[in-house]
Amino acid sequence: MPILGAFIVPHPPIILPEVGRGEERKIQKTIDAYREAARRIAAFKPETVIVTSPHAAMYADYFHMSPGESAKGDLRQFGVAGVSVEAEYDSEFVQALSQLAGQEGLPAGTFGERDKSLDHGTLIPLRFLNESYQDYKLVRIGLSGLSVLQHYRLGKCIAQTAEKLGRRAVFVASGDLSHKLKAEGPYGFATEGPEFDREVTRAMADGDFLRFLSFHPDFCDAAAECGLRSFIIMAGALDAKAVRPELLSYEGPFGVGYAVCAFAVAGDDESRRFDEIFEKEQQRLVDGAKAKEDAYVRLARYSLEAYVKTGTGAGLPENLPEEMLGRRAGVFVSLKKFGQLRGCIGTIGPVTGSIAEEILRNAVSAGTEDPRFPSVTAEELPDLVYSVDVLAEPEPIDSMAELDVKRYGVIVTSGYKRGLLLPNLEGVDTPERQVAIAKQKANIREWEAVSLERFEVVRHK
Repeated sequence: MPILGAFIVPHPPIILPEVGRGEERKIQKTIDAYREAARRIAAFKPETVIVTSPHAAMYADYFHMSPGESAKGDLRQFGVAGVSVEAEYDSEFVQALSQLAGQEGLPAGTFGERDKSLDHGTLIPLRFLNESYQDYKLVRIGLSGLSVLQHYRLGKCIAQTAEKLGRRAVFVASGDLSHKLKAEGPYGFATEGPEFDREVTRAMADGDFLRFLSFHPDFCDAAAECGLRSFIIMAGALDAKAVRPELLSYEGPFGVGYAVCAFAVAGDDESRRFDEIFEKEQQRLVDGAKAKEDAYVRLARYSLEAYVKTGTGAGLPENLPEEMLGRRAGVFVSLKKFGQLRGCIGTIGPVTGSIAEEILRNAVSAGTEDPRFPSVTAEELPDLVYSVDVLAEPEPIDSMAELDVKRYGVIVTSGYKRGLLLPNLEGVDTPERQVAIAKQKANIREWEAVSLERFEVVRHK
């Protein structure tokens, strides 16, 4: 039996009267919409409710599914006693889903649970649901640092598992929207915040799941969104299904966006295989980028592809431009896959005999040594887009007033800790943000004093 229906819901603890103590009335539209969503779920009489939560166990390269027979959660971390929810897990569903995901090449399963208790991203939806319906078992799934396509395809596996087991299943995608809607909010303001919320709620109201896949990662980071990957898994669970979307509410009075949206399944629609559409579009963009690559970028691609395919480093090819052989400079090589960063490693100053050698070395490092990502596989090579930044000599500066985020990169130094951020990056629009990110990369605390250097780059892509 396919997924019966799906819902997007937020998870602010303040929505509960025990936490809000009257403040929850400022989001009464969200409360009313939440209760309407719960009534609609109850009308399906589901045997299984699948909840994806940004606050369940999350790994960079793995989807975690909660194991065991049951779990309980409370809100003591928010200073509130007496609020708890307990749920029985659908362990058969979890086992079947883990097996299917493995067959589809998705890293997913029940290993690595650090905290058995229900997170608030799961607890709050269940609290509302339990007011209307309790005769269900739960499947709880965390998000990951994997690609948007892998999130979507996990959703497809969820739907296939429900079909295989004959489960009456409903999908609940838990997630808040931007956390940067207001200067007086807990996370401050960014122009991307309201813009993200406008665009994502429009996509919800239109049932435009391709838009979920297409948001640029830097835009999402600048908006400090919470739930997009949860929504993408939900979209995958509705793959090739016609839907009737209904945006029940949207509010953001506390500086964080809360949306409630319902999706009723209205039959089959082969035109709504959004992973295939997205992948074809991304491949068209990759092919276009490859056609425009200059010698610097072609050398980076040649170096990484040779290493991944043979296990050994490549030598310098013939007929390279003299400027690459006769100069020395620091070089950063960046890799992106379907718009998402896939690796970035570089040298502030030269450590080899030429720019060409620097590119050979750093391209391999970007693909295999960036600690944020697993090593690039041979299967991924055709999907990668490269850029190469050749750094000019850094110069000391006295203050952030001498920075221009479009023109200059920045180097921050505090004792032995040193961090660098390249110029002209999407989502980095002020020197303050540029310096803050560079400090974060170097594990320098916000309040620690730093010395600053700036540098220019020539970017090849």
